[in-house]
This record gives sequence, structure tokens and C-alpha cells, in this order.
Amino acid sequence: MTAITIDVLNVIPGSLVMAPVGITTCHDTVNSANVKGARIVNVLMEPELGLGALLLEAESESVQLAHRVSPAPPTAAYPESAFAPRRNRYTEASDELAFASREIAATAGGGLAGIKALVAEAESRFTYAHPEIRFNDGTERVPYLSCGLTPGSCIDIHTYLVASLRAAGFEAGYVYGYFFSLERGGLTNDMHCWVITRHKGEILEWDVAHHMKAGLGKTRPGLNPRPGHRVAFGHSLGHSYTTGQGQQVELKLLAGPLARSDAGTWDKCQLRAFSTNK
Repeated sequence: MTAITIDVLNVIPGSLVMAPVGITTCHDTVNSANVKGARIVNVLMEPELGLGALLLEAESESVQLAHRVSPAPPTAAYPESAFAPRRNRYTEASDELAFASREIAATAGGGLAGIKALVAEAESRFTYAHPEIRFNDGTERVPYLSCGLTPGSCIDIHTYLVASLRAAGFEAGYVYGYFFSLERGGLTNDMHCWVITRHKGEILEWDVAHHMKAGLGKTRPGLNPRPGHRVAFGHSLGHSYTTGQGQQVELKLLAGPLARSDAGTWDKCQLRAFSTNK
């Protein structure tokens, strides 16, 4: 059993906070959450994706979410909805990206070789960074990066890869959660995302960003290319929740806790997450 404790910091008392409740994958099951420093206003559901979220009202400047994580049962898998193609600006490839992706996969011979070729292609288009403006900001579909290097974080790189894989006809999903590196002793201050593919029933996990950031060379499949462990809390891009107060909340994703500002936006919270074995 693993315990994950998430401290949400610098919260304005009385403000609303949304947080994902976690999912089951073939590796782990995120169980119940114990909340301190806030009261639970509602439990929300994303109807298309089957994802749950807690709507909280902060009672102090620090809110704590404590999750229990247990090994997944033998028959568990990534949610089927993680692989479902979706039509929104975060997931759908432009015509140029779709054409190029199909050509690259076909030239490689299709199948697993095609998947590997598209992973390598995505890796070749980015340099790891955290730009203020993302490569797909202001676009209606995920654009094709035809030359040069584009700065991008795990979000950018894996958004591009999932759109490319799906455009070429492969089953792929965008998954996010927490990665606890061995070198930091079970502490992290941010979320992380990765890509899953399913071909002929085989699930492979790809973390291009970690290979690039750590200088690990050509991206290979594997859940933890860097020493450590990760736990998934959700999947997919383009979320919609109804708060129960008549408000429809449209989000790129609900990866970690978000706080509602006075302007009505839902903004990323400062957090500190710990993972310990029980």
C-alpha cells in the first residue's frame, strides 16, 4: 500500500478548489481521499471520460488530500475511455500532421514499427523547455511541426504524439498523474504526463519528455525510464464538469488541484506531493 499526500498551498480561505480523485490502471488503484483544511461541496463526474473530481471549499490557506494507492487487481487495465478518439483542439491533428503521421508510420512498416517511428518523430521536433506560449496555443487543431526544434514540456510533446498516433490509426491515450523520482525521496511539486499505446492487445507506455530531460537517449517504452515510480490520476484532454451550482466548467484537463479565482478562472495551485510506503 502506498500513501500519497498532496498539500495544496497558498489557498484563499472560502475559495473553491477542484481536484481529481484518481483512477485505476493496470498498475495501481487510487482509493479514497481524506481531506483536511476544506469541506467537500460536491463530487463531480466528467460524463464522457468517467473521471471523478472533488469540489472543495477551502477553510484554511492549506488544503491536504491524502490518498491510498493499492496494487491493481490482475484483470485491471487503463480505462477504455483513455483510448477513445476525441474531437477537440487539444486532440485532433491538423490535416498536415495527419498526412505526415500516416506517411511516417507506413514508411516504417506500420504496426509497432510505425508507433516507434512516430515516437521518434515527436522526439525530433522538440527541445525540452517550459515555454510561456505553447506550440498549439490559438490553433483549432494540433499543428504539424515540419522543421526545426520547438520548445515544449511533457504536455506539449505528448499532446503532439497522441494526436500523431491517432491520426495514423493507432490506439493511444494521454495519461497524467504524479512521478516521484528516487533522487528526491518521494517528493514532487508538479504533475507529469505520459503516453500509452495499445497494439494487438499490448499496452506500452512512452515518456518522451523524461528521456529528453534526463538525456537518456532514444525514447524506449517503459513506465519509469528515470528511477522512481508514478501513479496515474486521470487521462485525456478536454474536460467538462458541472459543479452542481449551475456552473459548467470547461478545462483542458484536471491533472492536479485547481482553484477558482475572483475572475472565475480555474488556476493551477501550488502543491507539494509526497509518496510513502505503508
